[in-house]
Amino acid sequence: MSLTNRSLVTIDDLSDGEIEALFSLADEMAESPADQAGLCQGKIMASLFFEPSTRTRLSFEAGMLRLGGRVITAVDIGASSLAKGESIADMARVVGSYADIIVIRHPWEGAARVVADYAGVPVINAGDGSHEHPTQTLCDLYTIRKEGRAIKGLRIALWGDLKHGRTVHSLIYALARFGATILFRPGPGLEMPKHVLTRLSTEYKGELKTCRNLNQELDRKLFPVDAIYVTPSSPHQLAMLPDISVGVELKAGIDALYVTRLQKERQAPTAEVQELEKGYPVVDKKLLKGKEFAKTLVMHPLPRVDELTHEMDADPRSMYFKQAAYGVPIRMALLAVLLGAKEVTIPKEEDSFIPKIDHPVYKRDSGVKCPNTNCVSNQETEVRYIKPEFRIVSRQPLTLRCIYCDHEMHPQYVASSEWHQRKLENKKYHSADSHFAHKIKPENLIVFASEDEARAQQFKPSSHIRP
Repeated sequence: MSLTNRSLVTIDDLSDGEIEALFSLADEMAESPADQAGLCQGKIMASLFFEPSTRTRLSFEAGMLRLGGRVITAVDIGASSLAKGESIADMARVVGSYADIIVIRHPWEGAARVVADYAGVPVINAGDGSHEHPTQTLCDLYTIRKEGRAIKGLRIALWGDLKHGRTVHSLIYALARFGATILFRPGPGLEMPKHVLTRLSTEYKGELKTCRNLNQELDRKLFPVDAIYVTPSSPHQLAMLPDISVGVELKAGIDALYVTRLQKERQAPTAEVQELEKGYPVVDKKLLKGKEFAKTLVMHPLPRVDELTHEMDADPRSMYFKQAAYGVPIRMALLAVLLGAKEVTIPKEEDSFIPKIDHPVYKRDSGVKCPNTNCVSNQETEVRYIKPEFRIVSRQPLTLRCIYCDHEMHPQYVASSEWHQRKLENKKYHSADSHFAHKIKPENLIVFASEDEARAQQFKPSSHIRP
């Protein structure tokens, strides 16, 4: 399967085999950079960074220039027509007519998907709000591989702001797909979002365990752990895995520690930020002096603030500056294959953990909105291009997942477009957890956030709904 003219919005846009193929191409480009100089000659990359960036923006631009291409740039929403009220869809159409590929960073979650839908050229998500940052995940996985570690069976701890850190949201899905064991060490109040954990526990082959019941021995030897995701190394292993066995699982130590900063720009009031800063965990040599961390790779997507001490810079376990440097060959490889300048051989995937679930899509003008206020579908509601759209990921309970930002919602009431047969007297709505709701075909499903919304569309309560 060719990667030419594809977009990369989430890490799941790439299969495990495609990721491995990109790594092989990145190796080739790093070994002979001079040989790549004419690959993208005549091609233009639009670099749209509407949030601050150093490493991601410059590595993309450096990568395109090293490939012989050119770069056009917009780095401030206030200096673009978006500040005048132009829709993202219109902007995408215009920029797509100027450039051969678009790299975009935007504060709204799902903005990159909208640009990919309308640009007409390949689009790369360089970070959309707190949602995802798939190319950083490629750099992270590539770093682990370059340091001689296998991702399958890797024991990695995710540390810090797991709530707002888009880098860890992309990384966690990739790690689960490749079969890693993941520990969660969030700062207080900065736990991994519920919709991320729900997806992890329902769509991948491992088991997510909260750590309230873990033995104290583990907490004392390592650090306070909020949750752990374990991929089975043998069939039925997890069904027999008591909590105490998690300690045995980690006796060999932590292979990688992935540190993230407090995302202050995504916090609300200053007082709340100050409170979060007080309890924010810090990584230093004292923490890593135990034998469990003797061979731990210390990683960080950067920039760092106070969560990773400067004394770690000279430590041979520190990988964060290598991560940043690897961004150039990784992004060169990605640009080259999406533009069709290079073809890659996709290896056969024998044991992939990638979810292959084809969820039905819900898209109706019923007034149901994504619960995430920072979702692009809530930011441009007056524009006809962007309408709320969801995947129906469960019927028990009814769960809709936003296609733009992955946040989930549980509608209270439902109806069927088939049952009322366009007759007003047959327009009835039901409780979403009733047996009637389970009988409605996905293509006929109508959901309501409230009874008032159902009545506004001339539906009446069924006899099983109490007045």
